[in-house]
Parts: sequence; structure tokens; C-alpha cells
Amino acid sequence: MSDIAIFGVLGAGQMGSGIAQVAAGAGWTVKLADASLDRATAARDKIASGLRKLVEKGKVGADEAGALVGRIVPVGSIEELGDADLVVEAVTEHLDTKLALFEKLDAAVKPGAVLASNTSSISLTRIAAATRRPADVVGLHFFNPVPMMRLVEIVRALQTSDETYQRALTAVAGLNKTAVTAKDSPGFLVNRMLLPLLLEAVFVLENGLGTPHDIDHAAKLGLNHPMGPLELSDFIGLDTVLAIADVLQREFGDDKYRAPVLLRNYVAAGWLGRKTGRGFYSYEKK
Repeated sequence: MSDIAIFGVLGAGQMGSGIAQVAAGAGWTVKLADASLDRATAARDKIASGLRKLVEKGKVGADEAGALVGRIVPVGSIEELGDADLVVEAVTEHLDTKLALFEKLDAAVKPGAVLASNTSSISLTRIAAATRRPADVVGLHFFNPVPMMRLVEIVRALQTSDETYQRALTAVAGLNKTAVTAKDSPGFLVNRMLLPLLLEAVFVLENGLGTPHDIDHAAKLGLNHPMGPLELSDFIGLDTVLAIADVLQREFGDDKYRAPVLLRNYVAAGWLGRKTGRGFYSYEKK
């Protein structure tokens, strides 16, 4: 039985919102925190809007949707996560940012709480070392879109205690997700395998060997993938793909993780994929 009463999420972006929705759907009171209360509130409202569409399609009951949204409490500071039993950090994939936030979580959140990171590539051992309670730190790497994707990678830092690991397993089960345990190595399991495919697809595009549609269509039909690699990169966010690639290339020194110039240029231009309306494809409403 889970000992979690209040489930905290730090970061009200795409991943944080998805984690909050799933946790609230599992029956937990969720505090969704962001540096801006307005952004946290907007994230909850976006969840509500998405659920209304599901209600209209008859996929979710109106009462169930209303109760779920009612369990999400937007907050505008880390300090307001102080009474959470588990906090999942889901902010940008940059080491210094995460280290600074875990120092703040360490100071703000009550003793004994699990402090988890949704990092997709960064060392949990380094993140844990930024706190005075590294035994309470663990990785919970969710996949996008969180409400649909069943997998969660649980990553043990060198310092993670057996108790924290078991509590993480219990929490993942409570979310109706499937857990796999990954070694604390850059990229863990999925992204270690996925990034070379995504990057090679960009190199293929950069070299003029096919259009984005043709590259993705070939991958979907030839590899039986539900999404093509360029489409998937747009969905993940090109800035996130680049950040993960840079971590893996730096840590392993392997050119299979070297980011194409085209990817760097798209990120520099602010063409980050779906979230900005333009990436390898255009998502601007006509």
C-alpha cells in the first residue's frame, strides 16, 4: 500500500502536466508547482480542457473528469511542496538547473519524502549529491505523452536506499504504469537506444536524401514504428533531443550521439517542434 497522500510535481510543462494528470487520476492530491502560479494554473486548465474533449467523446465520465481536475492544486513556489510525500521534478534537461532545484527541494520538502527526477539522461548520482539526503533521491523517467505511455524507468543513484527504491516501485504501480529498473548511466535504457535513430534521421534529412514525410513514412512502414523519427523528435521537443544528445556525446565521447548542425540550427531558430508550432513540420493553425 502506498504511503503517499500528497504527490508533488515540480514543473508545469508538457511532462509535468502529464505526470500531474496521471497522479490525480490515480486518486492522489497533486500539488503542481511552477515558478509562475499563472503557468501552473494554466497547465491545470489545459488538463481540464483535454478531459472535456474526452468527456464529449464518451471516453471519460464527466464526474470522473471533474474529480480528477479538482485534485490538482496549482502552486507558485517550491516551498508549497513542503508537505508532499513524493515530489517529481520535471523541468528542462540541464544539469545546473536540476542541481539548483534539488538543493531547494532538499530545504523545502519534509524529511522522509521521496525526491524524484524525471531526467531522461542526466546522472541521478550527481543530482542526489546536491542534497543532504541522497538516499531519498531516485529517478522516475516517464515517457511522453504520460497519460498514454505505460513505461516508467526507475533509476537508482549510487546513494538511493532500498526503501526509497521500493517506495518508487509502489508509486509507479499506483499510477498503473510498468516499471523497469535502469542503471544510472547516461540515457538509461530507452534514450540510449533511441537517440542514434533520431539523430541519424536528421542527418538523412540534412544530406538531402529524403523529405521529412518520406523519411518518416519509410520508418513507419519499413520498421513498423507508430511514429517516424522526425515526427517523434518534434513531439519530444527538438531542444530536449539536442540536450539529451549533448549529454550522451559528452559522457561517452561517441560520434553516434553527435548532433547534426541542422538540429542545432533549428533549436537556435526557436523551431522546437509541436510546442512552438514549427519543427521538421509546421503545426501552426491555419
